[in-house]
Amino acid sequence: MSVPQPPEPIPGARLLFSLDPAVSHLNHGSFGAVPLGVQRAQQRLRDEMEANPLRFFTQGLVDRVAHTRRHLAAFLGADPDGTALVANATTGVAVVLQSLGLRPGDEVLSTDHGYGAVSFSVQRECRRTGAESRVLPVPLTAGAEEIVETIRAGLRPGRTRLLVIDQLTSATAKVFPAAAIVGVAHEHGVPVLVDAAHVPGMLPTTVASVGADFWVGNLHKWGYAPRGTAALVVAPSWRDRIEPLVVSWEQDTGFPARVEWQATLDYTSWLAAPAGLFTLRSLGVDRVRAHNAALAAYGQRVVGDALGVAPADLPDPGGPEVAMRIIPLPPGLATTIDGARGLQQRIAERLATEVAVMTWNGRGWLRLCGQVYNAPDEYERLAVRLPPLLAQR
Repeated sequence: MSVPQPPEPIPGARLLFSLDPAVSHLNHGSFGAVPLGVQRAQQRLRDEMEANPLRFFTQGLVDRVAHTRRHLAAFLGADPDGTALVANATTGVAVVLQSLGLRPGDEVLSTDHGYGAVSFSVQRECRRTGAESRVLPVPLTAGAEEIVETIRAGLRPGRTRLLVIDQLTSATAKVFPAAAIVGVAHEHGVPVLVDAAHVPGMLPTTVASVGADFWVGNLHKWGYAPRGTAALVVAPSWRDRIEPLVVSWEQDTGFPARVEWQATLDYTSWLAAPAGLFTLRSLGVDRVRAHNAALAAYGQRVVGDALGVAPADLPDPGGPEVAMRIIPLPPGLATTIDGARGLQQRIAERLATEVAVMTWNGRGWLRLCGQVYNAPDEYERLAVRLPPLLAQR
């Protein structure tokens, strides 16, 4: 089977970022990268804030945030009246969990593909309330039908108070059929929280088409927004029950302002977020998606070949637009969180390459991303230099 051809670069895209050119940045999925134009837009807002803080915070800021929210919600295909801006997906999950009113005998159901910090949040809320956290194993090779049926079989109507799923998993870079899962859960009267941290800007789905009770996604990854920009979307029947983590002056106005307004936060990341979407649209949303997915697939195959992984053993993400891919590492490597972090640091220091190293189900995995600032030769260099580094363990 031949190696897939890398995509043609998008002219000038690399120059839009201030990334260190001496480093290969192949891990966009962890913290993103903010384009220069967006950095400057945020700095202008910070300059405005520091020129007169009292005026910035007290004269129209709530309305400016609401206007930004409407703009971002339109891009996501979400109801702006049901969308609240939050710092990140993990924050949105915490808001939902503490608003549910869990009690002893309730359970929160999730899968073993869930993001670690979200799992911690579920566990803490269950400890606090006496509810149970239960995790369903889903095979990495499972297709859409198998995923849906596994979750259907795991639901316990009357006891399962919330199902938490990923739309695109972080640890395994796998697309879950979110809309189908939501449909099955709703048949059994179970509300669903969709962790869509990597979806905005990468996948072409809309929030409305998923139909979840709660949906949360980051715009500071694939949407080029400043860090600290995410959206929590809540279905109409739940909005009156959503409470902020910290009560402030917009509490009596209800959702979403009561969640958004946190007094002296730095709101400039939210206000500058439309500049990130402008950058994405200027490059061409579909063009960027196709480029990034093709580049990630190329990188997965090239590095996988170098590590002796057969093409059939390279995990399929389950969707053509996925710009993250994982590669199994040799047995015995990165089998613990500390081991994964240590290997990731060694790769960064010795190979001048930023990647994600994950541990999942007792196996180490290398996660690579594709982004408009990346080039095929970065993956090719990693393919040459990584095997000798791994042999030094």
